[in-house]
Amino acid sequence: MRKILLMVLVLASAVGTQQAVALGDDALVADSAALVMKGDAMQGDDDDDDDDTVPSNKLHAAGQLKPYEPPKAPDFNFIKSRTNPAVKPYRFLDDQTWVGIPVFAAGLIVKSEKAAFRQNYKNPNTKIRLIKYNFHNEIDNYTQYVPLALTIGLKIAGVESRSDWPRFWASSAASAAIMAGLVNGIKYTASEMRPDGSTRNSWPSGHTATAFMAATILHKEYGMTRSPWFSVGAYTLATATGVMRVLNNRHWISDVLSGAGIGILSVELGYGLMDLLFKHRGLQRGDMGIYPDLRTNPSFFDISMGIGLGNKNLELPPVDFNIPAEFLDEGESSTSESLKLKFRSATVVGAEAAYFFNPYIGVGGRLRVKATPINGWSQFALSEEGDIQQLLRDPLLEQSIQNIALTIESDHLTEFAADAGVYFSWPLSSRFALGAKALIGRSVMNAIDINAAYHGQQLKFNAECLIDDSAPMFTPSDQVIDYKWDYINVEASNSMKFGSGISLSYAHKNNFAWRVFCDYDYSRKTFTATYHPLGLMEGLSPDVVSLMQIYDWDMTKPAVSSTKKSLHQWVLGGALSIHF
Repeated sequence: MRKILLMVLVLASAVGTQQAVALGDDALVADSAALVMKGDAMQGDDDDDDDDTVPSNKLHAAGQLKPYEPPKAPDFNFIKSRTNPAVKPYRFLDDQTWVGIPVFAAGLIVKSEKAAFRQNYKNPNTKIRLIKYNFHNEIDNYTQYVPLALTIGLKIAGVESRSDWPRFWASSAASAAIMAGLVNGIKYTASEMRPDGSTRNSWPSGHTATAFMAATILHKEYGMTRSPWFSVGAYTLATATGVMRVLNNRHWISDVLSGAGIGILSVELGYGLMDLLFKHRGLQRGDMGIYPDLRTNPSFFDISMGIGLGNKNLELPPVDFNIPAEFLDEGESSTSESLKLKFRSATVVGAEAAYFFNPYIGVGGRLRVKATPINGWSQFALSEEGDIQQLLRDPLLEQSIQNIALTIESDHLTEFAADAGVYFSWPLSSRFALGAKALIGRSVMNAIDINAAYHGQQLKFNAECLIDDSAPMFTPSDQVIDYKWDYINVEASNSMKFGSGISLSYAHKNNFAWRVFCDYDYSRKTFTATYHPLGLMEGLSPDVVSLMQIYDWDMTKPAVSSTKKSLHQWVLGGALSIHF
């Protein structure tokens, strides 16, 4: 009996094999359906009780859907729908990270501290630049679109992404519509003046919002489904676009932060709405994970913001104008009072990245901009301007000078720092990790600056005064000029800097993590003040300048003083990280 049963089994197996060969593609379809049903069973029931659509795996098994075929390069079927039944549909609330909201709020906080960048709005001559250098580059008009162009290029090349073409177009269009509505609605309601004084539509930054929208689309389509390096590259480029908007003096830091938050949030909402509308249709690849595991993925790229604390005062020695004694009243000195500067808390923004060789040690670097306002700089300018107006009460000067004004070009020390070094991580669990670092780098600091401008007639020396004591020494000439000069400038030398810090990271989801940190930086700089109130005479009367050279008084040279100071800076803040 056992031999007979064995022969029956062998014959049945042979017949089954011949039938499979004869059936050909039909057998492959059945096998594919079985595999899809097995995959769905492993993922769990994806259909809600209130969803009356027929599950795609059942349609596939019934022969109503063709087996899923990944796109083949190149893919120009821009309207063709292609669904992978094995991909679990996204759920709106489960898929939202909401990271855009705190980033937008960070910009709102910085905006409320705008006095840190412009202390005295009532001074009509205030013309603040966050960046004093005359930097201009229009590359940010193009970099804002690069991540989106890369996404489309990868899809055309046939690199399978999260969505098929119809779902991608719909999700991207919805994201762009939400972003445009939020940006323009806030821009023309807030009416924030741009730092260059051109228009009242500064906050938030539309370029930055577009750049982060494009970066988040690439993050959704490829960073979450294929490799987080897509996300790192996209957000690095978006951050560079925001930095360029500040360097071009077109936006405040608050505009860039809020724009970044809107860009990220718009994509999450746009994709979330299309997930509700499309359900399982048009999905090609699922996410690689819900949240990063900090035990295996400590490498990161982040955007940070914080408040800088540390040195509060800077006193520069008195300056000597070298005025000859014969021109001074009894007891009068040619030496000015010492210049005392008081620092306020700094606003700090930066980008940082590190690559870890193992869960504990890696290498990386940091770029940081820190703006430290100077208390009373506007009041100093108004006081100096008042002294000049007092001088103009002389009848001769009133006759020759039509206008003289001081302009504040910068009232805060802005530091640019680049650092590199060793990073450490100590994973407490899959979602929490402690971090530390030891860095060395270079610090470049902008100057605080007040310029002056004079408009009027030049004074010429009257030779008759040598004969007639009653004759005026100077008389107005027919030559009308506009003359500008640096009234006072305080700058710091470039220097090496050393940094360290500790942090605590929390893995959120979709490769995002939050990090709070406390950093310490040390540098030693030489601060130099160049003070030239007598520069007025170079434009007002070259004859006076030449005459004073007889008394060995060179009025063309400004007074200079300098001092060395060690800077101890603490930065407390938070960061949004992409882990990989």
